[in-house]
Amino acid sequence: MAGAKIKKGDNVVVRSGKDKGRTGTVLQVMPKDGKVLVDGINVATRHRKPTQENPQGGIDRVPAPMPISKVSVADPKDGKPTRVRFEEKDGKKVRVAVKSGETIDG
Repeated sequence: MAGAKIKKGDNVVVRSGKDKGRTGTVLQVMPKDGKVLVDGINVATRHRKPTQENPQGGIDRVPAPMPISKVSVADPKDGKPTRVRFEEKDGKKVRVAVKSGETIDG
């Protein structure tokens, strides 16, 4: 892949599904699987039995990976979803929000 349009630490907006319209921060990107892990989005619940390490047991809520195509980078100016393009600024390749022209990193 030439350049990653979505990276760890980016603020993203969910475009479709049960969490549509919600925003969160990318925790992990899995380019081989085409998935992304977003904090507080697509949360799966796991019921855990009591064990020696966790004698209480209980319900664990963990974010599950979701398809990268369901999220868009949030525009740094207004927080709305935007596409990303690459530009060269003083010899460095930077990501730029198509909507506002703001640099996302760099």
